Amino acid sequence: MTATTAAVPSPAPALVPGSAPAVRRRRGATRPSPVSTAVLLVGAAYCLLPVVWVLIASTKSAGELFSTFTFAPSTHLLDNVAELTAYRDGVFWRWMANTALYAGVGGLASVVVSGMAGYGLAKYEFAGKKALFNVLLAGVLVPAVVLAIPQYLLLAQVGLTNTYWSVLLPSIISPYGIYLARIYSAASVPDDVIEAARTEGAGEARIFRSIAVPMMMPGLVTVFLFQFVAIWNNFMLPYIMLGNDRLFPLTVGLSGLLNQGASQPAMYTSVITGALLSVVPLVALFLLLQRYWQVDLAAGAVKA
Repeated sequence: MTATTAAVPSPAPALVPGSAPAVRRRRGATRPSPVSTAVLLVGAAYCLLPVVWVLIASTKSAGELFSTFTFAPSTHLLDNVAELTAYRDGVFWRWMANTALYAGVGGLASVVVSGMAGYGLAKYEFAGKKALFNVLLAGVLVPAVVLAIPQYLLLAQVGLTNTYWSVLLPSIISPYGIYLARIYSAASVPDDVIEAARTEGAGEARIFRSIAVPMMMPGLVTVFLFQFVAIWNNFMLPYIMLGNDRLFPLTVGLSGLLNQGASQPAMYTSVITGALLSVVPLVALFLLLQRYWQVDLAAGAVKA
């Protein structure tokens, strides 16, 4: 009877003290080059410089705005805010509320439509699907400003111009939002999970609500942010649709104040202060929702 000798695994090589610099070198290879860093810094400065200018200019009085150094701050920010608030019994804050209504309701409605349409295009087969998707891609390439006049003519036929609906209804459909939801749905919602839910007897509405939506949440948040910012900054559509300044959003209202500044230079400080206040909700929204972009794609998977 012969004895078999088990192979003894060789011990792992000990960490050689001299190997640490090699590890550090490998880690250092992933660092961006100085040229890339410089380009990023220039891009960041290009984006942030106007914001810094608005922040500093809003602290100056009307007399200091054109007579002092551009980036020299002053102490009149609260006075400018009070003056802006007192203008026409606080119409600025009505513009702010209108903008929040247009962007909030329009963004949420667009997320619902985009999520359902994108999920349907990604997970269902039906006649004309390819043609419909091609039309959608064509809609992404058409600037929204081109559609403003046709939308005005259509809504004028049903008497909805100069109302809240004239700004809300065109904001619900977003070709880019549907396209983004379709791409994200195809990548994040596995077909096997859907088939398993169907096997268990779940209906299509419940599958979408309980399984697809949690998995698509980071993409839907992205759609909401893009649409919210687009509506918040939209100028041409409300400018064409609205005639009553009580319905104006911030973009159209501040544009009117800017036009008044040509004859009343003191209004320039109100315009700049209003521009600063209009940026604050966008910054707060991005800080609030950015955590959803860090959610794993399968975070919403339903366990059996």
